[in-house]
Amino acid sequence: MSMPFFTPPEEMMKQKADFARKGIARGRALVAMQYSEGILLVAENPSNTLRKVSEIYDRIAFAGVGKYNEFDQLRQFGIRTADLLGYQFSRRDVEGRSLANSYAQIIGQSFTHEPKPLEVEILVAEIGPEPTGDRLFHIAYDGTVLDESSCCVLGGDAETILERLRQGLDTSVSLALAVVHAVAALAGPDRTLAAADLEVAVLRRGVERRCFSRVDDADVAVILEGN
Repeated sequence: MSMPFFTPPEEMMKQKADFARKGIARGRALVAMQYSEGILLVAENPSNTLRKVSEIYDRIAFAGVGKYNEFDQLRQFGIRTADLLGYQFSRRDVEGRSLANSYAQIIGQSFTHEPKPLEVEILVAEIGPEPTGDRLFHIAYDGTVLDESSCCVLGGDAETILERLRQGLDTSVSLALAVVHAVAALAGPDRTLAAADLEVAVLRRGVERRCFSRVDDADVAVILEGN
């Protein structure tokens, strides 16, 4: 009688983590940072139809890297959850923290119990009435929630990009300067990213309801050319 195949739990978790990290690292990176009027989100994304950054609710944005179909399902879940909560109670009751916790449970459950973990990292960004109220919730492939401060990088060579982003980081700069800084961090010293290679969006403070808006390629091109 043959012995059943057994993999120690710690080895299984390590294999899953390695698998998820490799899948996420193959994708193009995404940067989020505070600026004078709110939160800026810049993703390296040449597609005009497959979006990495989107609106979830009035003050909340979603960003994802990794396997598109997996993080897009999470995006749709977030929209449905936020809409239902806002309808049942109040729009003010929809918070980024509770949404991030829901995402963490889904991603963590998949990582622990499913044969293949989700190859995604996601960001839930929430704009506050003041800069101190801004929130960047980074949810990793294993369901870990990180409450980031001032800036955040997902996907690609995240550590190197984050190091470049933190050099000279100033959260009080204008949108144009913030875009230039974020794009420089994404590109690095050996590449140049054009407006067509980027997806840029903001959560703007002081807007009554829908704080999310996209910055179109033409405006991004003007900003980058004027640098």
